[in-house]
Amino acid sequence: MFASIGFEPDPARIDIVAHRGPDGRGWQTYESPGGPVALGHRRLAIIDVSDAGLQPMSDASGRYHLVFNGEIYNYLELREEMRAKGEVFVSDSDSEVLLRAYMLWGEAALTRLRGMFAFLIWDRRDKRLFAARDRYGIKPLYLVTTPRGAAFASEIKQLLGLPGLSGRMNVARVHDFLASGMADHTAETMFEGVIQLRGGECASLDAARPGPLELSTRRWYPTEAGEISISEAEAAERFRELLSDSVRLHLRSDVPVGSCLSGGLDSSAIVCLMSGQMGSNAGGSQVNTVSACYAEKSVDEKPFMDAVVAHAHTQPHFVFPKAEDVFQRASDITWHQDEPFGSTSIFAQWCVFEEARRVGVKVMLDGQGADEQLAGYHGGFSYYMAALTRQRRFGQLLRTIVERNRYHGTSIYQQIRNHLVPLLPQGLAGALRRQHRALTQHDWLGTDILREHGNPRTALELAGDELGLPPVADLRSLCLTMTYASNLPMLLHWEDRNSMAHSIEARVPFLDHPLVEFSLALGNDHKIVGGDTKRVLRRGMAGVLPESVRERRDKLGFATPEEIWFRGPLRGQVEDGIEKTLARYPGLLNAAGVRRLARSMLDGERGLDFTLWRIVNLGLWGERVGVGL
Repeated sequence: MFASIGFEPDPARIDIVAHRGPDGRGWQTYESPGGPVALGHRRLAIIDVSDAGLQPMSDASGRYHLVFNGEIYNYLELREEMRAKGEVFVSDSDSEVLLRAYMLWGEAALTRLRGMFAFLIWDRRDKRLFAARDRYGIKPLYLVTTPRGAAFASEIKQLLGLPGLSGRMNVARVHDFLASGMADHTAETMFEGVIQLRGGECASLDAARPGPLELSTRRWYPTEAGEISISEAEAAERFRELLSDSVRLHLRSDVPVGSCLSGGLDSSAIVCLMSGQMGSNAGGSQVNTVSACYAEKSVDEKPFMDAVVAHAHTQPHFVFPKAEDVFQRASDITWHQDEPFGSTSIFAQWCVFEEARRVGVKVMLDGQGADEQLAGYHGGFSYYMAALTRQRRFGQLLRTIVERNRYHGTSIYQQIRNHLVPLLPQGLAGALRRQHRALTQHDWLGTDILREHGNPRTALELAGDELGLPPVADLRSLCLTMTYASNLPMLLHWEDRNSMAHSIEARVPFLDHPLVEFSLALGNDHKIVGGDTKRVLRRGMAGVLPESVRERRDKLGFATPEEIWFRGPLRGQVEDGIEKTLARYPGLLNAAGVRRLARSMLDGERGLDFTLWRIVNLGLWGERVGVGL
């Protein structure tokens, strides 16, 4: 998808992302007082695969022109509602439903949509371009504004090279990525001059008169959550109803549908609900599942995958990502991702979508989103335990410490030590965390360049501040920030690029907005209880999931044995990659500190985390994309 006002771009801008839409191509230009207007589209045909769904799509009068990336899952209901008002449809596509909804209700149509979307509509009469992105940013939309005009695109690579762009990195956002692994937590990208509409935002450009274009942006979906108080049984039942309904809608497709299966709670719940609704147990269509497996026991989830496959009667497909393929594929994956990515787990996800394409599945349902709205990451325990302390619920606090030790192997001493920091005043806690990082990371970020662009706030604080979210102080505020501002936008970025690289549509049923709003409104209850994470999901999936999966407490996802690979067969390539990054961007990082950090991790003197991959991948990004300092 592409649109521009004020200059005439090369139509090849949409062919750069032919992988996003191999089933159709459209390009139209229009005139306006603000300069030429272009709309371009590459189609991935999912609903109504006939030519009636080609874009740009226009209404009969020729006033409105649409380009759209995504799916409107409640298009059948909306179409019937509009037919009752006298609207006549000429296709069976959700794209036409979206166009006519905008014609009928204007921008208010956004609140009626259940789906994932980024779209642009050119109003030929009023000379106005309208752009919108779905509530949680499942589908991407980037933009640039220059003295010559403005352009929107589905991927950053479509915008690079346009007049007015510097081709340099945004050092502040690169710093956030290197220091914390965080990206997509602000409207800025790692490219200077390229920004994105955030999830839940829309924008308009008025081209009705000559002169500089003014971009008007607003939030159409608020980053807020109500608050409800119900019993655990009621919460579990309601959660199950909402997730089941979401899966039902996400199964709407005119092409084969399958699912990613990691063996964890989230993807397993999706697969089991899909199987029940597709009628596998009654001789209906089997769910095609695709999973990444490893011989290394530390990340081996195949026993859980096998349990789900047997329980849901799926047609399983397994891939076995290999260490020797990591660097061989890394350059291509980085090009598709547009920006550096956080770990080799993205490589594992790439392999899953590659296999899905090989077996002929064009739509894949995935479990993204549950961890953020339900506090599924173990970092949430600190906030939960702090709340128990403030409430003087010492019996529950002791239970939590014991169960975390039993379920997750977290030492009692470590829990008590880590538990003290969140109890301190927020400013002091943040200062101690920063001091700890400075003492343990060899000052590898201590350069004049990074200090100049640094920020006293952490990336997590910056993410919440930009959207006006409350400071992260408990599970409720943590879930709000992770869902709207930090973890989730980044994970959705990676999923979109990896799936679209293989011309596959990835759908995320956990992000149906009635379900998300319910989960966030649960506040601090029903999420972490004792040593359990995502308690409401566990209870809601009783009788749906095999018990071995429903009761598992470890968390992996599409993990890779990165520590084993980096200290073993990939050590030389990691060290070489680090040196290439230092050479490409001299002065950006403290070279001596980087080398000390790498040596201590690779020699086993300290734990190996994702930092080394981030440093290596920054250099790969610079080499493949050609971005300068």
